[in-house]
Amino acid sequence: MTQTIGHWIDGAAVPGGPGRTLTVHDPATGARTARLAVASDEEVDRAVAAARGALPGWAGSSLARRSAVLFAYRALLDARREELARLITAEHGKVFSDALGEVARGLEIVDLACGVPQLLKGELSTEASARVDVASLRQPVGVVAGVTPFNFPAMVPLWMFPLAVACGNTFVLKPSEKDPSAAMLLASLASEAGLPAGVLNVVNGDRGAVERLLDHPDVAAVSFVGSTPVAREVQRRAVAAGKRVQALGGAKNHMVVLPDADLDLAADGAVNAAYGSAGERCMAVSVVVAVGSIGDDLVARIAERARAVRVGPGDDPASEMGPLITAEHRARVAGYVERAAAQGAEVVVDGTGLRVPGHERGFFLGVSLLDRVPTECDAYRDEIFGPVLCVVRADSYEEAIALVNASPWGNGAAVFTRDGGAARRFQLEVEAGMVGVNVPVPVPVGHHSFGGWKDSLFGDHHVYGTEGVRFCTRGKVVTTRWPDPADAGIDLGFPGNR
Repeated sequence: MTQTIGHWIDGAAVPGGPGRTLTVHDPATGARTARLAVASDEEVDRAVAAARGALPGWAGSSLARRSAVLFAYRALLDARREELARLITAEHGKVFSDALGEVARGLEIVDLACGVPQLLKGELSTEASARVDVASLRQPVGVVAGVTPFNFPAMVPLWMFPLAVACGNTFVLKPSEKDPSAAMLLASLASEAGLPAGVLNVVNGDRGAVERLLDHPDVAAVSFVGSTPVAREVQRRAVAAGKRVQALGGAKNHMVVLPDADLDLAADGAVNAAYGSAGERCMAVSVVVAVGSIGDDLVARIAERARAVRVGPGDDPASEMGPLITAEHRARVAGYVERAAAQGAEVVVDGTGLRVPGHERGFFLGVSLLDRVPTECDAYRDEIFGPVLCVVRADSYEEAIALVNASPWGNGAAVFTRDGGAARRFQLEVEAGMVGVNVPVPVPVGHHSFGGWKDSLFGDHHVYGTEGVRFCTRGKVVTTRWPDPADAGIDLGFPGNR
């Protein structure tokens, strides 16, 4: 009998109501593995009500208590990381080692959240004026909603709710409907660690659940990761409802390879960054910009490595890349490769014909490499979100940086070079929020913040790190003056500093 996945509300798993269900698949086999209950408006309201009800007690709890719960949570996640990774592999399809890496990166943010007493230290100015002290505080914003994508079903939720609850907020998570089981396990482990009922809730569903959260008057802030068109709409709708919002959108990340670069290092980086997790990540390298005369040599080295990538089911230790998330997405990604030659690109490696023996119904697609891609080609203009790498040629650094900066997105960018001066110039001139120097996927560590520029971010704050703390809290300034016998008397003059 097929399992039905419900929700996590007020500290317990609850079955879905009698409404619609969606299907969860194993991408490696195409088989249906579960049904997912689609949350009704009433169920979303129930989750928000649980979060609202838990808010006063949790916001009023000591930093020591919050930190203790988070330390216990971190220990449970560490002990159960392989179980969590297996769930990710089964529903997303990524190889097991990649899933373990995802969990490890999520744990970095839990580590950060464990240090909440340090993160929420205020500031104090004594004697700002005569016998006047001024203190700056940070307090929770209230109920926070998180909407997370399919490509990192554990890591992105862990980017959001541990820091939010550490800061005294309560949280309602709406994970992707394509791979929801990781989020349910995360919530269960949080309860086991001692997080009070109602502080973390999970509602499963589709667009309707997201819209209900965006419109709900008791939701104070919304954090979103997904495509650019949806991120733009999330910001518009949330701001119109008076909410704080951070909405991370799509990307078209460029990797510039200068003529002096170590070409083997660059080729390794390009393959790892383009095809890891089947290219289904917003920090994947989508475009390599080969500068000067190195293009043919670089493309040959990338092609040699690309052809050797082993594609297969994620639970096979021999596999280096797993399937795509759905059959529909596989067909969409393949379409870019199939149209590329007609639009002026050279197809160097074509992965559209790949078949994995014994997994013919799986959503597998081989790696593809396109060279001399025109900037008007669909494969260059669009975010593909699959294992397709475009190479464009540039005659100079100036042409390369202009090409990168002309992109509407600004999530990440990388440069490969041995020249420190060129690298410094690139990191200052490139219009992107995250920059790598000889690092193809420059995802920041947990105590820095993640987020892009331009159409890759809508809102005022990046996620996690110091900006994540600012997003999850509101500033308050308290000015204090205690009576002193020397202050007696009436003074109708304008208050001033002295």
